[in-house]
Amino acid sequence: MEFAEIISEQYGISKFPKATSEAMAYVPYQPDNPSTYTPTQGFAVGTMHPTLNKPFYGQMCGGKK
Repeated sequence: MEFAEIISEQYGISKFPKATSEAMAYVPYQPDNPSTYTPTQGFAVGTMHPTLNKPFYGQMCGGKK
């Protein structure tokens, strides 16, 4: 059984919120034994989890400088 399913059954907490807005961030549960960066890499990019590494490029969005 997946971790999110256990949480849902035991505590009644949904995997996803009932209502969200476009400006509300949501980070899902991490899977069991996720891959991680080394401490040095994690510090450099701001997260230990590659799946959460979402760099913000500002003016470079859409390929424009």
